[in-house]
Amino acid sequence: MAEQKVDVTGETCPVPLVEARKALRKADTGDIVEIIGNHPASKKEIPMAVEALGLELVDLQEKDGIWTIKIRK
Repeated sequence: MAEQKVDVTGETCPVPLVEARKALRKADTGDIVEIIGNHPASKKEIPMAVEALGLELVDLQEKDGIWTIKIRK
C-alpha cells in the first residue's frame, strides 16, 4: 500500500479536483491519496466526487485555511 500526496495549494477550481482524480487513477486499490489545498469550494467538491466514485474518504481536516483530504482507493 502506498501513499501519494498531491499539493494543490494556491490552485482554484477545477485544478484540485482534476489533480485528485489523476492521482486516484494512478493509485492502486487500497492506496491512500492525500490532497492538500486551500480553495474552499474544492474542500466540498472533492469529498462529493469521492462518494460518487465509490471510494473511501479517510480523513478531512482543516487548519489555518489549509485543508487535507485523505482518500482510500
